[in-house]
Amino acid sequence: MKKLLPFLVFALFTPFPVGTFWAEARADGLPNLGEASQADFSPQMERKVGEEAMNDIRLHEPTYIDDPEINGYLTRLVGRLAANLDKGSQQSFEVFALRDPMLNAFAMPGGYIGVHTALILAAQSESELASVLAHEVSHVTQHHLARMVSNQQQSQMAALLALAVGVLAARSRPDLAMGAMLGGQAAAVQNQLSYSRDFEREADRIGIQLLEKSGFDIRGMGAFFVRMDKFGRIYENGAPGYLRTHPLTTERIADMENRIQGRPYKQVVDSLAFHLVRAKLRSQEGSSQDAVTEFSSQLKEHKYVSEAAAHYGMARAWLRDGKPDQAEKEVDNLSRLKIASPMIETLLAEIQVKRGEVPAAIKSLRAARSQYPDELGIGLLLIDTLLDAGRFQEALRVIVEEQQSRPTDARLYLLMARTYAGLNQQFRQHRALAEGYLLQGVLHSAVEQLELAQKAPDGDFYEQSQVDARLRTLRARLADEKLERRQ
Repeated sequence: MKKLLPFLVFALFTPFPVGTFWAEARADGLPNLGEASQADFSPQMERKVGEEAMNDIRLHEPTYIDDPEINGYLTRLVGRLAANLDKGSQQSFEVFALRDPMLNAFAMPGGYIGVHTALILAAQSESELASVLAHEVSHVTQHHLARMVSNQQQSQMAALLALAVGVLAARSRPDLAMGAMLGGQAAAVQNQLSYSRDFEREADRIGIQLLEKSGFDIRGMGAFFVRMDKFGRIYENGAPGYLRTHPLTTERIADMENRIQGRPYKQVVDSLAFHLVRAKLRSQEGSSQDAVTEFSSQLKEHKYVSEAAAHYGMARAWLRDGKPDQAEKEVDNLSRLKIASPMIETLLAEIQVKRGEVPAAIKSLRAARSQYPDELGIGLLLIDTLLDAGRFQEALRVIVEEQQSRPTDARLYLLMARTYAGLNQQFRQHRALAEGYLLQGVLHSAVEQLELAQKAPDGDFYEQSQVDARLRTLRARLADEKLERRQ
């Protein structure tokens, strides 16, 4: 199967009005687009392309936020929406955050959804954030990427690719983006815009249905889209005529309002996790002193939606500023409010580690893990803390337990490799690294680690036989990939 990369994703908003999708060009050049029929995606191909794209983002995208608490919250929020999909549309999703000042969200093939931090912070309610995610879920479940690609001729695909690469570049280099877009064919771009209107309307319609079925306020969608549209207009001035504002956004908002009109008002209470995630992101904005000042002002003037989130954000800001004692006072305030959350438990443990109270932190994390066994953030922090304390056997036990429910999480294998290194078990260290690299999509590095495992002196006959068989399989895959790149 030929790799269908650069991958295309549907974006809710981009810096230019053409952007319901963008693309990333791979370093090894553009693929042979071929005939339209060759570009058709099966669900398996969508998943494969999505996995490769996601691996690239995790490894190479500097704005990617590797935070299990933030990404876990977003994924659970989408899971709440996805639980109300029709049986034929159900699939798994993974949602991740990117530290980016542009209001944006996008869906990639295979159920991967990216959300910019600016959008999370701009949402004034959980229903508003859910409305964006519902829209992106609909793009995925309706297979808009596959339907778009299968309706393109080769010339249109080339123009779309030039445009999409430009839109992606616009996230950080608008000057390069404009040059890339001007290289595309205006007629093909306009045709693609017309085709995408139907996708956007369909995603809006299904998104509203998902919001309502999931118990969110459906009015949040229209309100949030209006604010994002106003933000987006700032970036549209000066674009060539065929890329300037078209009636799509206005029509979409009007259509949404028509669908919502007459529905009874439903007051929905935001979850504590929504407020804590936003507070955590705000505590990371600007300098640590800026964050301290902002949360201090909120608490002093009572200008907050959630008092608990304000104290949590203040504690995070103090911790970032290197003042764990001040941070602990804010955690005490959270205890006074009788607020319980796994995010507060990890915060307390981080404060204890910062104060040099490692045994206390480990004790806190063990108790928290018993209370919240499904929270990966607690497990990862416990493993890290145990490793830093040189308690390798204990760390290994936690890793193995976490792998029971997360067998494809590359982070756990990399932590396992670090653990075996601490135990001076070279064979198992290299073997664990190989599995971690394989899950990250770095096949050649996985092969290298298995070759090192073969040379390690401490593997027994049974283990060496397993590695030999695994290595033969991966070498064959690597050869197939090299052959694909030549074609």
